Amino acid sequence: MAVPTKYRDRLQSTADGQLVVTLDMSDPCLLIYPVTEWEDIERKLVRLPSLNKQAARLKRLLLGHASEVELDSHGRILLPPALRELVQLEKRIILLGQGNKFEVWNEQTWNDRRDQWLEETDADEGLSDELESLSL
Repeated sequence: MAVPTKYRDRLQSTADGQLVVTLDMSDPCLLIYPVTEWEDIERKLVRLPSLNKQAARLKRLLLGHASEVELDSHGRILLPPALRELVQLEKRIILLGQGNKFEVWNEQTWNDRRDQWLEETDADEGLSDELESLSL
């Protein structure tokens, strides 16, 4: 998978091209973090209580599937086959920038979810207080 040129320089300067890819817990996609961002997330995950079932499941899935990858000289990364299979990544994929990370989706899955979210947005009666205070 190729990372768009506009992100390559930043990833090289902030994380020396080192990235971590793992599963998303809520959607069938992969998450890709610069290693510097991932280290913060990993510290938070490790501190979660091991006896809490939700915390243990989160740690197992996120930490257990975390794989280090590296940008090559052409700005490409090789996604681990096991992760590609879990989220059914095929020939056509979508890469979404999400601030501190990227999401990688199967194109058809992304289109279906996007359409579903757009329909839900139209049907929503209001936003939570937290979202109401967000100024875009």
